[in-house]
Amino acid sequence: MKIFIVVPAWNEEENISQVLIDLKKYYPLENIVVVDDGSTDKTYQLACREQVVVLRHLINRGQGAALETGNQYVLKQGAEVIVHFDADGQHQAGEIKEWIQPIVEGNVDVVIGSRFLGKKSNLPLSKKIFFKLIIPWHNLFIGLKLTDLHNGTRVLSRRAAEKIKIRQDDMAHNSEISSQISKYQFKYQEVPVKITYHEYGQGLRGVIKIFKDLIKKGIIG
Repeated sequence: MKIFIVVPAWNEEENISQVLIDLKKYYPLENIVVVDDGSTDKTYQLACREQVVVLRHLINRGQGAALETGNQYVLKQGAEVIVHFDADGQHQAGEIKEWIQPIVEGNVDVVIGSRFLGKKSNLPLSKKIFFKLIIPWHNLFIGLKLTDLHNGTRVLSRRAAEKIKIRQDDMAHNSEISSQISKYQFKYQEVPVKITYHEYGQGLRGVIKIFKDLIKKGIIG
């Protein structure tokens, strides 16, 4: 099957080279697609140096927009399986084979990663507690049964990618995608993933802001 890796990247000059070096151990150059989201550092230049496919937004639009750009490009290249892979070095390239297996076997249309299904991730305790509290509420309104949210690990079959449209440019796209999985009744499966945090990211206030935006825009609630 034609498997493409979509890597949204914004100001990741410290991580992008190693991320791509790791991915190239497993996948052809032409199947690795970086979408530089208007970076102001050397992310674009370093990605090009690795000889993978590099697309570029002239301005920073947000991770959701970068993923949609990547999805549309790889669909035109005949992608049958699309993997979303972060550029910050938190994901493990060697795990991708496990992520895509349920789709390759034809069992589901969407695979979603979970930090709470067995593999250890150094998730800050405050975030872990917050997610444990918010996930049941999220699932109630979205209509899915997930054990994790917003970790960035996702695989789409071609059928799912052709239906799912990401209109939320920022981080709210994660729950927007979940909402569309439910809407189109796609079969989905969670897989355990290991996420290695180098920094604590946007923090709880950022996560709370995401959910406020989702409610305001009518995606959930």
